[in-house]
Amino acid sequence: MTTLEFHDFILDNDIIGFFEEPLTLKSGRKSSFYVNWRHTTNDAYLLDQLTDHVAQFISQSDIDFTSLIGVPEGASKTAVITALKIAKLDPKFAKNSHVISMGRAKPKSHGAPEDKYFIGCPQGSTYVLEDTVTTGLSLITFVDQLIKTGIDVKGVIALTDRGETRDDGLSVEDYLKTTYKGNISYHPLSRARDLIPLALEKMTDRGKAEALREAIASESITENIEL
Repeated sequence: MTTLEFHDFILDNDIIGFFEEPLTLKSGRKSSFYVNWRHTTNDAYLLDQLTDHVAQFISQSDIDFTSLIGVPEGASKTAVITALKIAKLDPKFAKNSHVISMGRAKPKSHGAPEDKYFIGCPQGSTYVLEDTVTTGLSLITFVDQLIKTGIDVKGVIALTDRGETRDDGLSVEDYLKTTYKGNISYHPLSRARDLIPLALEKMTDRGKAEALREAIASESITENIEL
């Protein structure tokens, strides 16, 4: 898989798009564009293609992990299927050879930590998968939860990084690097700064595209985008 092939997958399936008027995101930020992986991860055919992309990205990036777990619940399906595909390619794939992990959106009120927080507790070096990274609130909360339960978190993989600056002035990538002393690596498959110009170029209504271009350029919360 190449970066361009993944960009094409995103554009062809309308994962990135634009609002008629800026809307308030879950993070509380207003934005003229969206990145939404929900339809793709709900469609069996597209989810199969997506997890192939993620598995190939992991292989090409030389990411060495024992467990892959998605941020509940949005990235859970993608992480489970990707982990299974990668496990089946391992020559050592056999009974009890690999764990398929899921995080619980709401912890159980009782039981051991591995059952309270997980359906299949991660083992060994663990990578966390997120679909869309905005300010990273859900991601970082989950990473902290994993660390508190003794999970060895080595890195984060994101389908798309919106490239926004947090209220503390840091990007999510910089926050991870600073807070965890460089012990948690960050691997985005795509970035909004690269996708937005491509999505605008696809629009047939050039007047609307230009208006959106100006609106997005005025949104200081995003990374520098060559518009």
